[in-house]
Amino acid sequence: MWVIPLNQELLKQIENVVGEIYSISKLEEQGCTSIVQKISALSGNFILKSSSEDRYREWLETEAQVLKKLVKQTKISVPHYYGFIKEEDKSHLLMSFEEGISLTTALEHANFQEKLALIKSFGSFINQLHELGPINSLNHDNNWLDVQLKIAEQNLEQGGVDGNIQLLDKLISHKPLPVKQTVIHGDCTTDNVLVIHGEVKMFIDVSGMAVGDPRYDESLAIGRLKQNPEYLNAFYEGYTRYKVSNDEYSYFDEGLYEFF
Repeated sequence: MWVIPLNQELLKQIENVVGEIYSISKLEEQGCTSIVQKISALSGNFILKSSSEDRYREWLETEAQVLKKLVKQTKISVPHYYGFIKEEDKSHLLMSFEEGISLTTALEHANFQEKLALIKSFGSFINQLHELGPINSLNHDNNWLDVQLKIAEQNLEQGGVDGNIQLLDKLISHKPLPVKQTVIHGDCTTDNVLVIHGEVKMFIDVSGMAVGDPRYDESLAIGRLKQNPEYLNAFYEGYTRYKVSNDEYSYFDEGLYEFF
């Protein structure tokens, strides 16, 4: 099933990487910014992630750059990068197909005890990421939060965000005390990790992955769990390195994230 037009030149470029294509089908789980298709080809199964709007094309290219930087490392579990193709009106990221479902979907189909185990696994998986040593390819000289605030300002000017100028001014003038920077996912919600064989095993949608403030990941991760004490406790059984304060949570999840 051809979900978006794939012209002959694009197909040729993809086949140069994956071999003869047998089929292309749309995945059941779709994001809000891209069309995600599964390619079955001579050399295996792959994902083609395609975006057409300018902002989403930029995010997709950033994701491609991150995955490319992580190709030769084994510490962070992410899809394998195979290529990035820019057309005049669309951009395409080619990466490995991974068997699994998002944590959001897994939780929808789990009983209570299974949910607790999955949430604990989620916490543990993020904990492992934040405890990693330096990943040279992700290091940068700039302060992560300062960069994010500048991007937030740009996003506000472009429109399409939930935050407003009053909130942004508050975030700029009331930055939390700094903590040791770690590798972070940058959009660490239940939508953006894969459950494989009953455990959270892989990060997806990694355009925001960088060396940054781990409290941002933690705050986003608990956003959907915070109102349920048992879920929150399960998360912190896995995520043992730090607990964000209410003020820190509010700054990152209810503040900074409103601009992304």
